[in-house]
Amino acid sequence: MISAEQIATRVKELGDLISRDYKDGSVVLVCVLKGSFIFAADLARHITVPTRIDFLGTRSYGEGTETSGVVQITQDLSKPIVNEAVLLIEDIVDTGLTIAHLIDLLRTRGPRSVKVASLLHKPARARVQVQVDYLGFTIEDKFVVGYGLDFGERYRNLPYIGVVERD
Repeated sequence: MISAEQIATRVKELGDLISRDYKDGSVVLVCVLKGSFIFAADLARHITVPTRIDFLGTRSYGEGTETSGVVQITQDLSKPIVNEAVLLIEDIVDTGLTIAHLIDLLRTRGPRSVKVASLLHKPARARVQVQVDYLGFTIEDKFVVGYGLDFGERYRNLPYIGVVERD
């Protein structure tokens, strides 16, 4: 669906935008595990302002291809984010339930700001509307894998975004 070259080009563009927008300060990159770790690592290398990287583990899919609608925190941040500019890095925003929950959760911790960077957005599946401040690609309603996204913990290592064909 999306080649490794297309991804690399867009991730650099996003890094440039983020660097411009945070040019007068620093930013805490909060990588949502597990799916966004590759995107977050590549994006971080293109951000030129001071950064701190932290990780937030979530689970909402289990072993299937449909979200359960319940967001479980499996790993919390390692340091406080009070008065920090926070950039939440997600692999895909589809229903919006997970990202909306995480935005609300992080805002309770007193950051200066919370913005969202997502590699993918699947608007056809939206159940709640969330603002994605830095978006890689908008895609159609297909189950995708690669570049960190998985199906049953497999295919994360693919350098591109591919579609899982289901019967």
